[in-house]
Amino acid sequence: MEKVRFGIIGIGNMGTSHAVSLSHHIQGAELTAVCDVNPDRLLWAEQHLPDSVRRFNDVDDFLASGAMDAVFIATPHYDHPPLAVQAFRHGYHVLVEKPAGVYTKAVREMNEAAAASDKVFGIMYNQRTNPLYQKLRDLVQSGELGEVRRMNWIITNWYRSQSYYDSGGWRATWAGEGGGVLLNQDPHQLDLWQWTTGLMPVRIRAFCQFGKYRNIEVEDDVTAYAEYENGATGVFITTTGEAPGTNRFEVTGDRGKIVAEDGKLTFWRLRTPEPEFNASYRGGFGSPECWKCEIPLSGGEGTQHRGILQNFTNAILHGEKLLAPGEEGILGLTLSNAMHLSTWVDDWVSLPLDEQLYADMLDERIRSSSFRKDGGAGVVLDVSGSH
Repeated sequence: MEKVRFGIIGIGNMGTSHAVSLSHHIQGAELTAVCDVNPDRLLWAEQHLPDSVRRFNDVDDFLASGAMDAVFIATPHYDHPPLAVQAFRHGYHVLVEKPAGVYTKAVREMNEAAAASDKVFGIMYNQRTNPLYQKLRDLVQSGELGEVRRMNWIITNWYRSQSYYDSGGWRATWAGEGGGVLLNQDPHQLDLWQWTTGLMPVRIRAFCQFGKYRNIEVEDDVTAYAEYENGATGVFITTTGEAPGTNRFEVTGDRGKIVAEDGKLTFWRLRTPEPEFNASYRGGFGSPECWKCEIPLSGGEGTQHRGILQNFTNAILHGEKLLAPGEEGILGLTLSNAMHLSTWVDDWVSLPLDEQLYADMLDERIRSSSFRKDGGAGVVLDVSGSH
């Protein structure tokens, strides 16, 4: 195989951007097919994509066509797992947009289908290409920071206006999107939280507020507290209704503290690890000697979406290791599901998650929803510069 032929299901906001990238910017890739139930989007494809790109309005016909080697799923969230399962059964490689899905039970079934195939499976966790988080991961997992003790991430610069939520009838509803800031904006941070540190909590207590700042029925403000097997703790705070916002990720270990903020990585490094200092120091009001180190970074924010597309293509053509394996999508989703569930039951939630309980409680919210949205359905937004 000299080129990977890609087909995209869903050419809305993100699918449109990916279609352009695959048509012009990814070495070894060729866009050969698109599928969308919206005739306006197929008209856009006819007008803006190469004439050789086949257009489908039916998923079954699309998958049966054999027009591609790999399927990129860029539909609303609920559709990611079932469409991926179908694509694997038809013998395609699969790349899914984030999040992996809405609830972990469905995503686990998707992972099992991937494992039963011999195909490459990836997820669009483009923030893993960012040198900031790659270096943070290296410093933590190499032991440079020592044992992790505390993590705090305040990610409140995901500002979204009411017009954003009104742009699609499926947005910010339990039935259409399955969640709010945790499912739409924060899958990247929830993934990076565990990816950079290599840690998943053993239990979570969260407080989600639903429609606090916007006319939506899902969460737009969240504060969560996590506990880990080694005694470490973590706090995660997020919202889409705050301006100006903050994006600050702080990881403390027994050898110092690392802060990722404003595109910079700062390491306050202890000359002597805190446990050693504490065991030997006899001076009362003292603390370990600390050096402030600005960690050098290069490459800006990294290659982002195109980087994941190129890496996925290279994995198929040359066996390159995936930066964002699709199977890992369940990890960040577990964190968001646990935060929802903790709020719903008003109590701690232990991990591994009770996946059936979560699915049942989500289904109850879908069935009992009386929320209605007006206008804006089907609007395609410019996603330039988004994550």
